Amino acid sequence: MNNRPHECRDVIDHKGYPNQCAFLQANPQCFSDGFFDYVHFVYCDCGNFRWLGFLLLGIWLAALFYLLGNTAADYFCCSLEKLSSLLKLPPTVAGVALLPLGNGAPDVFASIAAFLGENSGDVGLNSVLGGAVFVTTVVVGAVSLCVAQKELQIDRRCFVRDICFFLVALFSLLTILMVGRVTVTVAIAFVSIYVVYAFFVAANELLRKHAQSSLLEVDTESDVIHDLPPSLPSWMWASNVAIFSNHSSKSNSMDEERSPWGFSCSRLFSIMEMPLTVPRRLTIPLVDDETWSKPYAVSSAALAPLLIAYLWSTQSDLSPSNRIIGYIIGISLGCTFGILAYQQTLPDRPPRTFMLAWVIGGFVMSIVWFYMIANELVCLLVAFGTILRINPSILGLTVLAWGNSMGDLVSNVALAMNGGDSLQIAMSGCYAGPMFNTLIGLGASMVLGAWSRGNGTYEIPRDGTLFLTIGFLVSGLLWALIVLPRNDMRPNKTLGVGLIAMYLVFLTVRLTAVTSFVLS
Repeated sequence: MNNRPHECRDVIDHKGYPNQCAFLQANPQCFSDGFFDYVHFVYCDCGNFRWLGFLLLGIWLAALFYLLGNTAADYFCCSLEKLSSLLKLPPTVAGVALLPLGNGAPDVFASIAAFLGENSGDVGLNSVLGGAVFVTTVVVGAVSLCVAQKELQIDRRCFVRDICFFLVALFSLLTILMVGRVTVTVAIAFVSIYVVYAFFVAANELLRKHAQSSLLEVDTESDVIHDLPPSLPSWMWASNVAIFSNHSSKSNSMDEERSPWGFSCSRLFSIMEMPLTVPRRLTIPLVDDETWSKPYAVSSAALAPLLIAYLWSTQSDLSPSNRIIGYIIGISLGCTFGILAYQQTLPDRPPRTFMLAWVIGGFVMSIVWFYMIANELVCLLVAFGTILRINPSILGLTVLAWGNSMGDLVSNVALAMNGGDSLQIAMSGCYAGPMFNTLIGLGASMVLGAWSRGNGTYEIPRDGTLFLTIGFLVSGLLWALIVLPRNDMRPNKTLGVGLIAMYLVFLTVRLTAVTSFVLS
């Protein structure tokens, strides 16, 4: 929202005005920053059918969550996988640099969109920290309960390393919140904690592989020495957002279940999804063998610069002349890239030349769509806060955090049920993922927030309940750090029940604290 005062929440009572629509027309500062003015839509456009407005906004909220996860699964992660392969990145480097970005992209970009908004930084803070509490308590608790009877063991050193780095990150964030402001230098230092963590993980993995190779060389009974895999398994790139993927469901047995009218369930879903899919296919280059389409490739090369030019023109501080220049550059680049794509591509397979340019184009346009969707999602949540007279930070703590964490819950529980190394991957993801979102998501948000301010300093939103969130997050980490070593690193019911109970207490205390603050 643009400079939204607290009086905008009085739209329900509309004192001094005949109705809510008249209140909004007299207070233009209460409009939504997104592509749609949601508050005006409910109170003015819907008229006496306000229930229909709430229903449509609820459907649109679910669609935005789906778009955020699906863009990560079917577009962004494909670009990351191709980029890792083209650059010949070792699996350890890709695993700590690109893989978490693919799985954490929805949280990261939702946080960035919130911090770049005028008065929604508290939404970004609460969504990332709320998601971290949810994953490290509910998801870890669910994983522990699912494998409690199997007596499976996880690696002690990896677990302690992840917990310790996460605690360092949280205490650093706590210091920033206590100061109340952050500069670009401090924000970059905060991000660098993850760089140090990634270095430790990569170094440990390389040493482990070297030790295994040395053992194999001296093992006279072994005839073959296995090399490091050239790349990470493709399913890992989108494991936490796999529930939003369409590519993996094309061969689903649903195709065999046909209705009396001759349509398969998946085809019906594809038709319903088309308005959400086509705009992205027209602007995001995809060079995967299974999804290659020359018409879509040519259109994405031509329309991507136009989309960027349009987004550039929506900046409020641009003059009309700069907007015109932006459109001219976008149209020129679009025509040039479209012609080159038409001439240099074949209809039956992706291009073999300039592959890196195509992949980078898909990577950049995925980020553009991430920002558009995340920004719209944050604007919708802030609008819901105004309409329902709910603090938007609570919606970030619950709705946004839960929506972005569903992929972690589904994928990590499914991985843990497989046992063996899959349990280790699931447990590591439960801590490395939230840590990445905290350090990179909030860190990058603070860097951009401070950079966009004229004085180079970002004022952290004053929200005392954030200290409660960090306190419960630290408590969950310490509980796991105590219980797991005492049980020989085997997840059990004590760990699971304790963590889930802790989240329920956290949610009760957090909601009570905010309600008391609002009533006062």
